[in-house]
Amino acid sequence: MSLINTEVKPFKATAFQNGKFFDVTEASLKGKWSVVVFYPADFTFVCPTELEDLADNYDTFKALGVEIYSVSTDTHFAHKAWHDTSEAIKKVNYPMIGDPTGALTRNFDVMIEEEGLALRGTFLINPEGVIKLCEIHDNGIGRDAKELLRKVQAAQYVASHPGEVCPAKWKQGAATLKPSLDLVGKI
Repeated sequence: MSLINTEVKPFKATAFQNGKFFDVTEASLKGKWSVVVFYPADFTFVCPTELEDLADNYDTFKALGVEIYSVSTDTHFAHKAWHDTSEAIKKVNYPMIGDPTGALTRNFDVMIEEEGLALRGTFLINPEGVIKLCEIHDNGIGRDAKELLRKVQAAQYVASHPGEVCPAKWKQGAATLKPSLDLVGKI
């Protein structure tokens, strides 16, 4: 069953952000757009490139009213240690959630059970706590923050313009479509 258009399941986890630890729950994701990015593990190879790319684009996400949450099955203590020792991760100012029990990772169906690690999963959650975008792929394939930004903008546009949809490669300001019988076979 797809997670699209389902509510985020209840959870409670501890995050590290800006030198502090704090609790995060499903309620923390409500009231704003949220991006939850799962990755396999701290102190690895592709993961820091992705988290740094998100950090480099964090201000743009924030300007769109979006909070980013990165999640791995490491502890929040490991996140702090990684943040303190990696030049790439020192740039991260968004919450880094620790999920050592794997409960959150399982809630989003990205747990690799035999490894105790997460797949690379990206989820966009609307202010009501409903998942609007879900991408899960192999751990050898890194993600691109700018492509995620484009998808966030498309989801926000569709949410604020009922009856309109965004075609392939849509970018903010480009034409959208209004599905109707008149369009069938004409695109």
